Amino acid sequence: MIEDFIDAFRNFSRSKTRTFLSLLGVIIGVASVIIITGMGSSTTKQIENTFGSSGLDLVSVSAGGFMRRNRDSITLRFDEAFRQELFDNINNVKKIWYKNSTSATVNYGETSVSSSITGIETGYLEMYGLSLDYGEYFNVTDEYAGSQKMIIGSEVASSLFPDGSAVGKNVLVVISKVPFSFIVSGVLKEQSSGMESSTTGIFVPRGFYSKKIKPNPDADQIMVQALKPENCTQMVTEITEFTDLKAGASGAVRIQSMQTMIDQMSSITNSLSLMLSGIAAISLLVGGIGIMNIMIVTVTERKTEIGIRKALGASPYAICRQFLVESASITLLGGTLGVILGILISFAVQYIKGQPFAVQISACLVSFVFSVLVGVIFGLSPAMGASRLDPVEALAG
Repeated sequence: MIEDFIDAFRNFSRSKTRTFLSLLGVIIGVASVIIITGMGSSTTKQIENTFGSSGLDLVSVSAGGFMRRNRDSITLRFDEAFRQELFDNINNVKKIWYKNSTSATVNYGETSVSSSITGIETGYLEMYGLSLDYGEYFNVTDEYAGSQKMIIGSEVASSLFPDGSAVGKNVLVVISKVPFSFIVSGVLKEQSSGMESSTTGIFVPRGFYSKKIKPNPDADQIMVQALKPENCTQMVTEITEFTDLKAGASGAVRIQSMQTMIDQMSSITNSLSLMLSGIAAISLLVGGIGIMNIMIVTVTERKTEIGIRKALGASPYAICRQFLVESASITLLGGTLGVILGILISFAVQYIKGQPFAVQISACLVSFVFSVLVGVIFGLSPAMGASRLDPVEALAG
C-alpha cells in the first residue's frame, strides 16, 4: 500500500499540468465549504458579540394591550400580585425585576440631551453586568426613600460634562414639561449590553419614578431572570401561555428574549451556510468526474505497464488497488490543499471585514473526508477496468 502511494506521487510529478487540473476542482470545492461555514460561524459570533454576554438569561415582558371584539382594550397589570403569580407559575425563575421608562430631556447648563429615562430596582444594573466607569450604584435606601439620584451612560456623560467628572453634579430633567432635579451618582462604562444601553441610558431609582415622575406602583416592563440562559426559550413559551390564559386572549403582552433572538439568527445563519455548503460540494462531484476522466486516460496510456505487471504475476486486485490508491491520492492531496487554502482565505476575509476569526473543525474534517471518498468512488471504475485488462492485449497496445 505504501509503495502504491509512492508510485502515485511519482506519477503525479511526471505530468504536473494534468495533476494540477485534476486537483483544482477538489481544492476549490473543499475550500469553498470551509470558507462558507467559517463565515457563517464568524457571523454568529459577531451577533453574539454585538448583543454582549449580559442579559442572555433575561426574558423581557412588556405591557401590550389587545382588543376584544367589542373594541375594549385590555391590559394586564404588572403589580406585586402579578410578580408573585409569575414566581408561582413559571419554572426556572431566579428573580423578577420591575422597571418603568419614559422619554426625557436632561439639562446641564446650556447643554441638553434627549433620551429615555428608566426607573430600576436596586441591583438591576449589577445583575445586567453594566459596570461603572466611576461613581456608585443605587443602594436599598435609594430605592425605598426615592432618592433623586441618577446613573448615566458614557455618551450622555461626555455630552453633558465634556470637561470633567459627572459625579456629584446636579442636572435638570424635564419629563412632560415637568422639571426634576437629580444628582449624578455614577457613569457607566461603554460596553456591549444587549437590551440596555450603556452609552445613552439614563437610570433612576424606581422608588422615585413610581412616586413622583409617574405616580403608579405598576411597572411598564418586567425582566424575568432565568436560572440559566438555556432556560429562556422554554420560559418564553410558559410566560406566553400563562399571560394568554390570565388575559383570556392572546397578545396580552410582548415577550422578547435576547437568547431566543440569538438562537433564531444563528439558526438562520446555519441553514444558509448548510445550503451554500451543499452547493459548493457540487464542485467536488464535478472534480470527481474530472478525476475519473483523467484516470481513464491514465489507464489507457499505461496499458503496457499493466500488461507487464500482469505477465509478472500481479493479481487483478493489486492492479485495481494501484490505480485506486492513485485516484485517492489526488483527492487526498487536493483535500489537504483545499483545507489550508480555505482556512487562509477565511482568515483573510474575516480580518478585512473585522469579524472574529472562526473556522468549524467539523467542516474541515467532513469536507476532507468527502473529497477522499470522491476520489475512491470515481476512481473505482477506471481501476476495475485496469484490473480486467487481458495481459496479451495490454502488451500489444
